[in-house]
Amino acid sequence: QVQLVESGGGSVQAGGSLRLSCAASGYTYDTYSMAWFRQVPGKEREGVARIARASGSADYSDSVKGRFTISQDNGKKTTYLQMSSLKPEDTAIYYCAAGPAFTLLPGPYNYWGQGTQVTVSS
Repeated sequence: QVQLVESGGGSVQAGGSLRLSCAASGYTYDTYSMAWFRQVPGKEREGVARIARASGSADYSDSVKGRFTISQDNGKKTTYLQMSSLKPEDTAIYYCAAGPAFTLLPGPYNYWGQGTQVTVSS
């Protein structure tokens, strides 16, 4: 059974930092690329960062570029999202996802974590 388990969310003041983790199990880890998405109630899920499993090549949405960094530890089967210079508009539930496509669109991703809340206060 595929499992993605996020951790590391919490509350922080604007300008602060958080690191999210996503631990994967139950599938051949090298099969899928990983991505982080976020969602605010009433809005569509937004892709913020993606990373290709084999090459480690990463891509970011314009809203987080230069502030967020996605990385992976293949030995631990864990993907990270380092978030710096956080803004109140970064407040959302953050989800990690695994899928066969290298995209920031949510549709192609097969597996999702349960989400972790990030709250940034001004």
